[in-house]
Amino acid sequence: MAKIKLTKGELKKQRDTLRQYERYLPTLQLKKQQLQAEILHQHNLLSEKKTLLEKKRNAVLAWAGLLGEGNVIQKEWLISEKTVASARNIAGVELPVFSEMAFAQPDYDLFLLPLWVDNGLEALRAIVALEAEIVFIERGIEALKRELRITTQRVNLFEKIKIPEAQEAIRVIKIYIGDQMANAVGRCKIAKRKIEQAQMLEVAA
Repeated sequence: MAKIKLTKGELKKQRDTLRQYERYLPTLQLKKQQLQAEILHQHNLLSEKKTLLEKKRNAVLAWAGLLGEGNVIQKEWLISEKTVASARNIAGVELPVFSEMAFAQPDYDLFLLPLWVDNGLEALRAIVALEAEIVFIERGIEALKRELRITTQRVNLFEKIKIPEAQEAIRVIKIYIGDQMANAVGRCKIAKRKIEQAQMLEVAA
């Protein structure tokens, strides 16, 4: 703890500081709880999306052999033109939220390609979009975890250092001021007795 002045002015300053810490701490604790809850929610969402991705990949495997028929589906058909996303504020963290992925309309002759191409292309694009959404969720979780680390450090700083320091400073100053007042009262009593004794001597003389 830094050196403090043992004065009434310092006592007021320390009391004001303590009140500020005690007002701010619940806000930090609430933010910490919100972040923890959102991280849990995002982890559950991530698990769901990964399970869904696995199901979609397994479904594609059933007809994946058809893809070898003269490069029916071109790789460039699976490259997105645009990823649409938004942001959601969670306890001060801008969380990226995946909306959709836009693909260019492929230019192919419907009469030359197999009938399953449209459905196959749609299934593959759904996988690509889902993989992108998973990346968004993972980035969001990392952002939330970073903010949680910072918030937890601040909570610990207030709970374990700042508030106890202010409380100790107040205790030390109050003891000092109390001692000074007691000493002042003692000196007053001594001075009063001396005055009374001097007056009695004058009367006796």
